[in-house]
Amino acid sequence: MKIIAMIPARYSASRFPGKLMKDLAGKPVILRTYEAALKTNLFDDVFIVTDSDVIFKTIENVGGKAIMSKKEHECGSDRIAEAVENMDVDVVINVQGDEPFIDTASLSKLVAVFKKDTNKEVDLASLKVEIKDKEDIENPNNVKVITDVNNMAIYFSRSVIPYHRDKSVDLKYYKHKGVYAFRKQALIDFYNTPMTPLEAAEKIEAIRYQEIGKKIKMVETDVEAVGIDTPEDLEKAIEFLK
Repeated sequence: MKIIAMIPARYSASRFPGKLMKDLAGKPVILRTYEAALKTNLFDDVFIVTDSDVIFKTIENVGGKAIMSKKEHECGSDRIAEAVENMDVDVVINVQGDEPFIDTASLSKLVAVFKKDTNKEVDLASLKVEIKDKEDIENPNNVKVITDVNNMAIYFSRSVIPYHRDKSVDLKYYKHKGVYAFRKQALIDFYNTPMTPLEAAEKIEAIRYQEIGKKIKMVETDVEAVGIDTPEDLEKAIEFLK
């Protein structure tokens, strides 16, 4: 089984333009992420896939592997799908470009899902983390996920799910972390399917996979990723490295 990591890397970002090329203790953020993915030793190969000449050249200049997107893409899945369409791979892990402090333990759990799934019943695997704070649960920026007894995803939503009508029932809430592992065919099927109605309404790409019948295995983690979404996040990351 050939397992690769793909790191989608758009240059523009609404909250922090050019963040992937910002200096993080002597190296650009995207290079830190690329090197961290290599150091996990979980993947047969690691690639950056980008729409930016600057990012492309930054990775190539250090002997890394970069792919230039040929089209404009609305989401990471589309960008990765275009890149892997003609590759001989089995499983693709989507590593977030703005998360240079990679959680190797959680990624290894995603890889393990496919190694154990000998009947190839799982199309995707992704991460969830328990949230307890009422504000976090009600925040529409936090995508919630509910699963069945086998930890297969039932639905994702920005709304509070499930609704806690019977307060005597002990209920847990989980936030979906946008780290995906795909079988290649699931990724290609997503790429070849127009945006679906529920996905369009919620703006959650995981829903498109569900609407076209893909099975998503959720893996629980207790690690919250340290992402760089703002200049303040970058300052914290610099201090962390020091």
